[in-house]
Amino acid sequence: MSPKTLRLSALGAALLLAGCATSPSSEQALEAARSSFEQVREDADVLRSAPKDLIRAGESLARADRLSNYWGSSDDVVHYAYLSQQYSAIAKQKSAQLLNQERTAKLELDKQRLQLALREAKLLSAQDQSSWLEEQMVSLTRDQDGRGMVMTLGDVVFDPDQSELKPSANRTVLKVVQFLQLNPRRTVRIEGYTDNRGKPEENIQLSRDRAQAVADVLVDLGVEPRRLQVQGYGDSFPVAENASQMGRSQNRRVEIVFSDEQGQLGSPR
Repeated sequence: MSPKTLRLSALGAALLLAGCATSPSSEQALEAARSSFEQVREDADVLRSAPKDLIRAGESLARADRLSNYWGSSDDVVHYAYLSQQYSAIAKQKSAQLLNQERTAKLELDKQRLQLALREAKLLSAQDQSSWLEEQMVSLTRDQDGRGMVMTLGDVVFDPDQSELKPSANRTVLKVVQFLQLNPRRTVRIEGYTDNRGKPEENIQLSRDRAQAVADVLVDLGVEPRRLQVQGYGDSFPVAENASQMGRSQNRRVEIVFSDEQGQLGSPR
């Protein structure tokens, strides 16, 4: 073989290796794109809200894969990996926006239902309504260590580690609103509690957020904010042992403490 032929063969081999090789930057881009796509491809909410973007992310990733394995430059691999990652991010963002919109719509619907029930209840005569509510409140409250009337909302009205009030609390909250409307001098202190799982500072915040969620619903339904106090106690003051699931569920609660008829609340814990 002549020297010229040898030089041409060596140059061709070098070009082939250069074309097939994937640079470290393209490998990193490809791996980042795979990771992003894997995070969203199994998410049912993403598939429901952004199917086209999810498909584009998969197609771009497949093309980047092909270019990295066959004849293609590193720049092309990086380009299509970048496109795939961006489509994955767009799909995830659209899913989050849709979930927030659905949550807002659900909260608004729950609020409207409560307001409707409140208007219907107002059709009763004040005397009949007051008598009925007094009986209901007595059945739902207890006198706890001289604190006055205390109503407990158990953890069934909140999802685990969440502060959004569930619709199962609506009937009880409605009775509280009606009672306060018929007793305009009374005030309440809303106290949140958690079990002992989690960090103390996180439990304090979660307990306060849950108490505030109850207060927000009361305000939405017409109770003046000045009549409400909010306090979070975290995992302090348990009512049961935290060693069992049942005990922890009893400790995850919100307590509504009612003032006397003159509006005087007992001292906080």
